[in-house]
Amino acid sequence: MRDAAPATIYLKDYAPFGFVADSVHLTFDLDPHRTRVSARIEFRPNPETSDRTFFLHGEKLRLIRAAIDGVEVEPDLTDTGLTCAVPDAPFVWEAEVEIDPGANTALEGLYLSNGMYCTQCEAEGFRKITYYPDRPDVMSTFTVRINGPHPVLLSNGNPMASGEGFAEWHDPWPKPAYLFALVAGDLVAHSDGFTTVSGREVDLNLWVRPGDEGKCAFGMEALKKSMRWDEEVYGREYDLDVFNIVAVDDFNMGAMENKGLNIFNSAAVLASPETSTDDNFERIEAIIAHEYFHNWTGNRITCRDWFQLCLKEGLTVFRDAQFTSDMRSAPVKRIRDVIELRARQFPEDQGPLSHPVRPESFQEINNFYTATVYEKGAEVIGMLKRLVGDRAYAEALDLYFARHDGQACTIEDWLKVFEDVTGRDLSQFKRWYSQAGTPRIMVEEDWQGGTYTLTLSQTTPSTPGQPDKLPQVIPVAVGLLGPNGDEVRPTQVLEFARARQSFTFDGLAARPVPSILREFSAPVVLERETTAAERAFLLAHDTDPFNRWEAGRTLAEECLLAMITKGAAPDADYLNGLLAVVRDDTLDPAYRALMLGLPSQSEMAATLHRCGVTPDPQAIWDATDTLRQSTAQHFQDLLPRLRAETQVDQPFAPDAEQSGKRALGGAALALLTRLDGGAQATNDYGRADNMTLQLSALSCLLKAGKGQAELAAFYDQWQHDRLVIDKWFGLQVGLSAPEKVAETARALTGHADFNWKNPNRFRALFGPLAMHHAGFHFTGGAAYELLADWLIRLDPVNPQTTARMCSAFQTWRRYDAGRQSLIGGQLDRILAQPGLSRDTTEMLTRIKGA
Repeated sequence: MRDAAPATIYLKDYAPFGFVADSVHLTFDLDPHRTRVSARIEFRPNPETSDRTFFLHGEKLRLIRAAIDGVEVEPDLTDTGLTCAVPDAPFVWEAEVEIDPGANTALEGLYLSNGMYCTQCEAEGFRKITYYPDRPDVMSTFTVRINGPHPVLLSNGNPMASGEGFAEWHDPWPKPAYLFALVAGDLVAHSDGFTTVSGREVDLNLWVRPGDEGKCAFGMEALKKSMRWDEEVYGREYDLDVFNIVAVDDFNMGAMENKGLNIFNSAAVLASPETSTDDNFERIEAIIAHEYFHNWTGNRITCRDWFQLCLKEGLTVFRDAQFTSDMRSAPVKRIRDVIELRARQFPEDQGPLSHPVRPESFQEINNFYTATVYEKGAEVIGMLKRLVGDRAYAEALDLYFARHDGQACTIEDWLKVFEDVTGRDLSQFKRWYSQAGTPRIMVEEDWQGGTYTLTLSQTTPSTPGQPDKLPQVIPVAVGLLGPNGDEVRPTQVLEFARARQSFTFDGLAARPVPSILREFSAPVVLERETTAAERAFLLAHDTDPFNRWEAGRTLAEECLLAMITKGAAPDADYLNGLLAVVRDDTLDPAYRALMLGLPSQSEMAATLHRCGVTPDPQAIWDATDTLRQSTAQHFQDLLPRLRAETQVDQPFAPDAEQSGKRALGGAALALLTRLDGGAQATNDYGRADNMTLQLSALSCLLKAGKGQAELAAFYDQWQHDRLVIDKWFGLQVGLSAPEKVAETARALTGHADFNWKNPNRFRALFGPLAMHHAGFHFTGGAAYELLADWLIRLDPVNPQTTARMCSAFQTWRRYDAGRQSLIGGQLDRILAQPGLSRDTTEMLTRIKGA
């Protein structure tokens, strides 16, 4: 029988907790199956509310004893917590519970990973450790004692004492329980130090399993760069004597910003040239920065409730994007972010899982760690910065830190500091936090005797629960180009705030060509009727790197649309324009590599659907493959030169210069493989001295239907390295022909190294299955059935990972009736499972109700 329907929690029902927690003392007596947790918490009535209901969250705990001011009590227990009569005055709550870390496969709370104790408490994992008001607006100082036979015993804050079988830690900064962390195990440290701007000496440690010491140096350097950058750009200094990072193999997320003790998925921190690609290095650098930046935007200032999640995550994603732009190439970073936004957030915003950046309700908060909260939330910060300007943004952030340090805040608090600094009314801008959906901007133009008029109209399609939308404040960055390609008006930001609004540009000698939405100044869909000739002009002349790339991307999209819907041949004008850009060696190699990319096949399906055409995944696959082949033939004379100019003759460095060359060289090799049958790729694989080159060559061979010997050799070489074997699994599924994808994935589920309970390994296999557009949607629905089989199997073990993988089905209404029937049947089959988790039930119910 199915569990009772999960309750819905609403933002409008927020009320503060009736008590303040002044201090928390925890003692852990570690045991794989019978860990004892003793809590001693000083509470006092909260003067901000008269409600004195004393409810403490608690799940899967065995209560041994409870006491108030030393007198034992018998609270009322339920599956979700306890209630107890308490004094209307300060008191001390004590509780001793027993928990089973070894049985905790959900990886929330305290659990075991390869013999190492570790925690994950965000969002609601602390309630699986002890009884507590597990909500972000209850902030307290923590003192922790850990008893256990492990050589390394870590918690938040600064070390206070240690000896044989114990360690004590104290965190002087008040924090919510979701930031609590504990790690115990046989670990080794890669250590370093950092001197803050005020002279504080900070000990830095990156803790890993024995054998991983050689993969720590890059992560440590990234941490020190992040600390210095946050001082220089935001004026934020680190505030403890030690900063610890621990690498964990079993982890549902990328990393967690626990105060002073960050816990990282191993894949998000361990790196070496031999085992990690350039993309891995850049991702690791960004994640380390992100989690460090949370020390101020998330820890020192946290969110009042989980509806405000975007307050810490959107701001911190924006900050880590700024950091990457400064460390590497700002245009390349911006383009990659937009590719990711369109691939992940736009489908979410335009489908059954659509929700505002600040949701109004939820059943399971874990389901709202989404691209909308993170990536669109960051875009909202970027828009606000464009509207108020760099100086006002910096002043507002200084005021935010000064006014709200040590507080749990709301979006209203965030916007108020900008209103106070600028004198602006941001009530209309606030709609970005409350309205779901992707706005569409329609463009009209007029040219009259030296005056160019740009008229913009905006509309946002209805989304679940929000049929009607109001106009939003949209910063539209615009520049104008003359007929010869010169910029006749530099970039200016138009503040577009009405349903329909006109902007004029006077004193022009000739009708200009507009470059609209420069730097992708807002997360919108731009609709403008224009010609292929004008797009080619922008591809050749636009001074804004993003819009130059966008012109090429749009030409590629229009070319593919014509090929899919009309049977047209690849457009020679597009290929010629692309060739001219890629040939230009004054441009960043990484930028040229991005120019060679095509819209994803899922993106093409969305475009067809938007045009009223039911997408055929196989037709999209065929058109994309034909266009790539035509590109290879068109570029055949250039490819040897590209190969030569992208060779790196210095020692490996994962920096922007070298990685850009390798990216362009890899793109050239992919095209060359279509012409030489894999001869060059085979040679490159044999002499590759880093993972970027090795994986690039192997990928080219597998795409060509070859490389089985190299694939076997790759496994033999790296079978001892769990993170590289994740790549091995993903390659085989992601690069299979559409008709073989499900078969390949099914076979790999039987491989001895397929540990499906490890989130990284599960995602390594089933992520590429879901993202292989033509393979996932291949006729017959074998991939749908396979994924559903494994989601049913995983849900009782790890509901969080299961629920997130369900998003593979979110766009099912785009497709033909046959595919909808097949997917609908699998959704019904999963939903019919007895005891289905709250996480998965909510996700699939929303998807099914599309």
